[in-house]
Amino acid sequence: MKIVWSLLIFSVVVVIHELGHFLLAKKNGICVTQFSIGMGPKLIHYKKGETEYCIKLLPFGGSCMMLGEDGVTTEDYDMSRSFQEKSVWARISVIAAGPVFNFILAFIFAIFLIGFIGYDAPIVGKVIENYPMSEAGIEPGDKIVKLNNESVKIYREVSMFMQLNGGDSLELTYERDGKRNTVTITPKYDEEAGYYLMGMVSGERIKGNALDTIRYSVYEVRWWIKYVFKSLGMLFTGQVKADELSGPVGIVNVIGETYEESSKLGTFTVVMSMLNFSILLSANLGVMNLLPFPALDGGRLVFLIIEAIRGKKIPPEKEGVVHFVGIVLLMALMVFVMINDIRRIF
Repeated sequence: MKIVWSLLIFSVVVVIHELGHFLLAKKNGICVTQFSIGMGPKLIHYKKGETEYCIKLLPFGGSCMMLGEDGVTTEDYDMSRSFQEKSVWARISVIAAGPVFNFILAFIFAIFLIGFIGYDAPIVGKVIENYPMSEAGIEPGDKIVKLNNESVKIYREVSMFMQLNGGDSLELTYERDGKRNTVTITPKYDEEAGYYLMGMVSGERIKGNALDTIRYSVYEVRWWIKYVFKSLGMLFTGQVKADELSGPVGIVNVIGETYEESSKLGTFTVVMSMLNFSILLSANLGVMNLLPFPALDGGRLVFLIIEAIRGKKIPPEKEGVVHFVGIVLLMALMVFVMINDIRRIF
């Protein structure tokens, strides 16, 4: 079941990403020569119309190959329908569609998750004595609305803020009986826990109406996107070490551990846990693909935006060299994180 869930989650997230490219390519009259799930040799493939549909050996990744893109050309097709022959804005929409579809998928999953189990509002459930929150007069039921003038929508934003803030003093704005108050709090280091605490416990998840579900689903996806960016920032500042990076092998392992723990509580908990993980993975894929790195969607968007500003294309051979270097670096990174994953497992 670990493998089944892993393959299911990976497949759905990747297929939706590539489907975004595929649908926008078709919408703009671009010929798609191959739509594939997985990487490596073909296991199953068939051709319908102008497009070959494939399932490949390695169940990670996928592709939507378009005529005229990355050297895909053939006399069997009308080259006026190639990727390169379309307007720069049409090409931008095709490239951006993959990550955008991942964010849409994360939002749809969030609606199901929050619809079933509710949302984690930033409401104080319990205040621990002799800690900054109790000393500042915070009471159970108070709603945290801001931390250092940064808006707070869900409780996990408080947790993430504490991870990054450490023991620095902060301004906390809370709401009680419709009135807002702001206090200054200095987190206290807890020897047993090994990190700084404000001294509170979150309340129970809240089930709202349909509008609440939609609104908090947006907050949920926003939080995961923010989480990915914050994690990248922590990597560059040294708060997260490079050997803590994880790839497909590590993700499968985490999915397996999550399945084992949640299966003890029943099928419903398993499904909700997998939905939560899918939101993370889909938002993560969307963000990572938008990074302005060669060979990624974000890197290709950089060239297209430059083209839109200049009014003329960058020579394909120069762009090709940049993307090739990017692919080599990405492959090296994949090998590095795979070694990390295997080392951690064993």
